Amino acid sequence: MKKKLKPVPKFRSEAEERRFWETHDTTDYVDWSKARRAQLPNLKLSTTAISLRLPQGLLDRIKIAANKRDVPYQSLIKVWLTEKVDAD
Repeated sequence: MKKKLKPVPKFRSEAEERRFWETHDTTDYVDWSKARRAQLPNLKLSTTAISLRLPQGLLDRIKIAANKRDVPYQSLIKVWLTEKVDAD
């Protein structure tokens, strides 16, 4: 017997959608047996390189924190910046 799927709610923001999927099982909303791999041949990088001067001590502390989490320090900086901006 086929499982009846729930409708996916409309979200006002990506953050709202993220919170929803963190607490809900996608199999209640999506029939994954019908999923197909997406092809994005013209996808372009959406990042921009910047130069940021930091005190050496601060950079050392960031690198230590990143090492403890086993992630690159630049990725950790991006996560922290995103969290701070989203909190405001």
